[in-house]
Amino acid sequence: MKAGNQQSDTAVQEQVKTGADLFIEALKKENVEMIFGYPGGAVLPIYDALYKNPIKHILTRHEQGAIHAAEGYARVTGKPGVVIATSGPGATNLVTGIADAMMDSIPLVIFTGQVGSAVLGTDAFQESDIVGITMPITKHNYQVKKMEDLGRIIKEAFFIANTGRPGPVLIDIPKDIATETAGVYPDKPIHLPGYQPTTKPNYLQLQKLANVMSTAKKPLILAGAGVIFSKGADELKAFVEKTGFPITNTLLGLGSIPGDHPQFLGMAGMHGTYASNMAITECDLLINFGARFDDRLTGNLKHFAPNATVAHIDIDPAEIGKNVPTEIPIVADAKAVLEKLLEMDFKLSDISAWTDHIRGYMEKYPYKKPVSDDRGLSSPHVVKMIHEMTGGDAIVTTDVGQHQMWTAQYYGFNGPNHWVTSGGLGTMGFGFPSAIGAQLADPEKTVVSISGDGGFQMCLQELSVVKELNLPIKIIILNNKALGMVRQWQESFYDERYSQSLIPEQPDFIKLAEAYGIKGYKVENEQEAKEVFEKTLNSKEPVLIDCRVVKDENVYPMVAPGKGLHEMIGVGE
Repeated sequence: MKAGNQQSDTAVQEQVKTGADLFIEALKKENVEMIFGYPGGAVLPIYDALYKNPIKHILTRHEQGAIHAAEGYARVTGKPGVVIATSGPGATNLVTGIADAMMDSIPLVIFTGQVGSAVLGTDAFQESDIVGITMPITKHNYQVKKMEDLGRIIKEAFFIANTGRPGPVLIDIPKDIATETAGVYPDKPIHLPGYQPTTKPNYLQLQKLANVMSTAKKPLILAGAGVIFSKGADELKAFVEKTGFPITNTLLGLGSIPGDHPQFLGMAGMHGTYASNMAITECDLLINFGARFDDRLTGNLKHFAPNATVAHIDIDPAEIGKNVPTEIPIVADAKAVLEKLLEMDFKLSDISAWTDHIRGYMEKYPYKKPVSDDRGLSSPHVVKMIHEMTGGDAIVTTDVGQHQMWTAQYYGFNGPNHWVTSGGLGTMGFGFPSAIGAQLADPEKTVVSISGDGGFQMCLQELSVVKELNLPIKIIILNNKALGMVRQWQESFYDERYSQSLIPEQPDFIKLAEAYGIKGYKVENEQEAKEVFEKTLNSKEPVLIDCRVVKDENVYPMVAPGKGLHEMIGVGE
C-alpha cells in the first residue's frame, strides 16, 4: 500500500503545475519563437518559468522598445509579436505601441502582470487598470480571473490577433494566477460565436464589380496594407496585369506592387505623386483593396474621387462607408477577392487614352530628382543612394516625419513586408526598435533604420540590444537639427514662427554609438556618404551613420490641410 501511495503521489505531482508553467506551455502550443519584454515584480513567476522552460526572450531597455520591436517582427513575419511587461508603469509604457498596432492592424499578443487578485482595486503598489486603459486601443483584452481559464484565453488571444483584421490583444495576469497550482486542463477547441470574420466574398458583389469594370473608361486600383496582410501581393500583380489598370498605393500599402512596375503611379495622399492624386481625382472607377480611406490619403473628402464609382474591398466591415460613400462594398479577405476576380471572365473597355493621360502626368510632374549641393546632403538623395546600393531589396524601417515621407517617395520597394513604418498613429521613436524586431525576424536580410535626429533619441537606449545581439542593423540618422516636419509646417502655415522645433544642441551621435560599442560615422557630403555606404550597408555588423543634411529642405509635393488631392503645392519642387 505504501509503495502504491508513493507512486500515486508522484503521478499527481507530475500533473500539478503553476499558472506560469501553463503559460509557457500555451505559448509553445502557439509556436511562439520569440518574446520581447522587460521583467518586474508582478511577472517574476512567469520569468522564473521562462528560465526553466526557455523560449527566446529579447530584453529591451524600455517597454516601448519591446512593443515596437514586436511590431517590426510581426510586420515582417506576419505572425503575432509577443510582449511581456510587469504591472503599473511596465504596462502603461506599452500603451503607445498598443495604439500604434491597433491603428496599423499589427497582430500582437501582449501579456501584462497585475497585482494579486486579493488587492485588485485597492491602489496597491504598481497597480493600474490596464484592461480599462487599453480597451479602446485593443482588438480585445482579458483579465484572467481563474487559473483554469488561462490556456483557453491565450489560445483565443492568438486566434483573435491574427484573424480577420489583425490587431493587438492584451491579457492581464494577476500574480496569484501565475503562482497558483492546479491540475492540467484539457485543450478545448476555440468557440467564439460573437467573432466570425467574413473572409470569402459575396459572388453577386463580385459580379457587380466586374460589370462596372467592363464599362469603366478611367479605372484606378488603390492598394493598401490589407493586401500585404492577406499575402495577396502576387494576386494583386496578376490582376493589375490582367486588367491593365493603373495602380497607386497608400503609405502602408507600399510593396504590394513592385515599385518599378510600369502601371504603378507611386504613393497617393498628402505627399503622394501628382499622377496618383490626379488619377484619384479624375477616375470613374476606384477599386480599393485593403485601405481604410484615412484623412492623409483622401485630403478634403468633398474633392475625393468625385466622379468615381467606389468599390471597397476590406475584411473589416466597419471601414466600408465610414469615410467615403461606397457603391460596391465587398467584405472579405483581399487575397480571396483577387483570386476570384482572376478566375472570372470579363470584357474591358479600351482605356489607352486614360493610361496615356496619366503617364503624361508622371512624365511632366515626377518627384524632384534629388541632388546634394553646396548646402550639404539632400535627404531624398541619401534615400535614393541607399535604394541603389541595396537594390531596393532591404527591409527599411522609419520613424515619422520628413524622413519617413522621403523614404516612401524615393525608396522603391520590390516586394511586400520590406516596409516597416508607423502610419495611423504617427509614432516618433518607432523606427529604430522596430528594426530590431525586423532583423530578428529575418536575420539574413539587410535591415536599414532611417530616423530623424529627434525620433531616434526617443528610443536610443535600444543600441544596447543591437550590440548585445550583434544585430547588423544600419542606423541612418538624417540629422537636420530640427523636428523637420514640425518646422516645415511652421514655415508653411505659421509664418516661419519656429516654436520649439529647432534643436541646435545635439549629442555627438558617433561617440554615443561608440559608447555602446557600435561603429559610428559622420558624413557631410555626397562623396563621404557614398564611401561610407559602400563600406557598411552590406557588412555583417551594426553601424550608425550620422548624415548631416540640409536643414531647410522640405517634403513636396504636399496637400495642405483642408485641401483636395488636386490642390497640391510644391509640385515639381
